[in-house]
Parts: sequence; C-alpha cells; structure tokens
Amino acid sequence: MPGMLKIIVSLALAIVVQTTQSAYAAGAPSPENAQVYFIWPHDGTVIHGGKFWVRMGLRNMGVSPKGVDLPNTGHHHLLVDTDLPALDQPIPSDRNHLHFGAGETEARIELPPGKHTLQLLLGDRDHKPHDPPVHSKKITVIVR
Repeated sequence: MPGMLKIIVSLALAIVVQTTQSAYAAGAPSPENAQVYFIWPHDGTVIHGGKFWVRMGLRNMGVSPKGVDLPNTGHHHLLVDTDLPALDQPIPSDRNHLHFGAGETEARIELPPGKHTLQLLLGDRDHKPHDPPVHSKKITVIVR
C-alpha cells in the first residue's frame, strides 16, 4: 500500500506541475471575435520623410495599460520588420517590438528609407499574447 500511495502522490504532483506550467505559458483569454487592426497607415502606403503616425484599432476588446488585470483587455505592440514572436512567451521589447504599455492607441514612429513591414499584436497585463492571440495581418509601408 505505501508503494501505491507514493505512485498516486507522484502522479498528482506531476499533474499540478504540468497544469501550473500550462497556465503560465498561456496569456490572458481573449474572445474569439477580437480583432486588432491598423486605422493608418494602410497596406502599401508611401511615407515621405520617415516620421509618421500609426493609429491602432481594436474590436470586441478594450485597451488597458500593462499591469491592469481586467478581462478582455490588453495593450498594443507594434512589430516592425519581424514575424510574430513566440506566442507562449512575453513579447520582446526591442527596436522590432515596440510596446505601448500606457494604453496608447496611436504613436509617432520613425523608420529609415526603404520597404518595411508592420504588424500589431495585443499583449495582456504581462506583455504576453492572449489566448487565442489577437494580431493584425502584416502590412507593408514604403519610406522615401
């Protein structure tokens, strides 16, 4: 009997550890119909001078600053010239992953001349993508 009890305790512990790891890996839940999108610029826009406003839209969720724990809310991240990051990890913060953790819905950015890709990814209170992830399609802008 002690051997059987040890096996049961070991299995229960393994389940708790796996459940905890899974809960940590997933971001806050998001509604299936949530959408994040660019209000401006549009795909193919030609930007003159390099500095421009990015206006970010969100449907069926709300915008809240980082650290705020409200259901169905998050904050914008702008991905510049990169693909979506790992969706089970916090979103990186670097020149290709711009965070708008104060709840901004527009931002003035500057890019060097050339062709650039932009994509939006909503992050939860801890900068993690939601589950399921809420991201826009990737668009291209040309800076002259």
